[in-house]
Amino acid sequence: MADAMIELRGATKLFPGLDHPAVDALDLTIAEGELVTLVGPSGCGKTTTLKMINRIVEPTSGTITVGGHDVMERPAHLVRRDIGYVIQQIGLFPHHTIARNIATVPRLLGWEDDRTAARVDELIGLMGLDPGMKERYPGELSGGQRQRVGVARALAADPPVLLMDEPYGAVDPLVRGRLQDQLLELQRDLHKTIVFVTHDIDEAMRLGDRIAILNLGGVLEQFDTPEELLRAPANEFVEDFLGGERGLKRLALRCVADLPELRRGSVVPADATGADAVAVAEEYGGDWCGVLDGDHLRGWAWVDQFRGAARAGDVDTRRFRVGITRDSTLREALDAMVRSSTGVAAVFDGDRYLGMLQLGDLTAEITTGSAHP
Repeated sequence: MADAMIELRGATKLFPGLDHPAVDALDLTIAEGELVTLVGPSGCGKTTTLKMINRIVEPTSGTITVGGHDVMERPAHLVRRDIGYVIQQIGLFPHHTIARNIATVPRLLGWEDDRTAARVDELIGLMGLDPGMKERYPGELSGGQRQRVGVARALAADPPVLLMDEPYGAVDPLVRGRLQDQLLELQRDLHKTIVFVTHDIDEAMRLGDRIAILNLGGVLEQFDTPEELLRAPANEFVEDFLGGERGLKRLALRCVADLPELRRGSVVPADATGADAVAVAEEYGGDWCGVLDGDHLRGWAWVDQFRGAARAGDVDTRRFRVGITRDSTLREALDAMVRSSTGVAAVFDGDRYLGMLQLGDLTAEITTGSAHP
């Protein structure tokens, strides 16, 4: 694992007037370039933990280091300038243009105007925003657009650490999915150290390299990869919090490319005989067969259509309505099977046919390595 970027040792926060700490002696090490999600029930201290890292909330006891430096040994405003911060309410200045909002931290740091303008343009492009938005105001943008501007502002001074407090909680599910995709793409390019707070375990699983599951009072129940959490929950609390369908959740973590092999499937070349197509269909236990033109999958037809045909390519075929790629998740593959008349998922690289997945292939993935029967 890479060197630690963020370390919490015995981090505790007791708010005045309360009998129990919001966060109690939390130990957590987050590696450089890692995206860690904090998740747990309301009152588990995940937002308090996030705010202690940049000293919006100061710890009662314990130590917190970022980049090897104790955050309590530096002025709070300097700590925050080195850490990007994104919140659900976004917090854009309504009376400033989008360009000026993004430029907030570079201006505070005294960057020259040309350098600041170039950085704003770079981030507008990076976030997939229309350059024409620069002179518009936050109130003129959709929720998803404002959220992307918020991320751009947090990244403006190129901080090594990005803290995100339920940033997508206020947008609709479709926009939320797109923002999650964009964050993953950004992380592949930028390799920031990101701490992401969410109440949604599916969001935590989708985004996190590792997930910290917190219980009430900031008690760390388990800190592990999504795959390991689903395979071996540490205790009953974690198991209950993960919820049902753990096998299906595991399918969402693996891609077709992760499978050891991909079957050729129930297909024959167009110049094969009808009898060949019938034999292949029977070999795969089905009542249909696909027809290939080279490495292009023309379509499929019922077995009875092939009987007596001189060439499989002479049979009228139906196209496969749903296709997946090697980058598709196994959960997407399962969805393709459910929606397909053939009950399989055809895998493509562009127009090139690669093979087929059957339900049995996914059943093995659901059950392999499960900690419970």
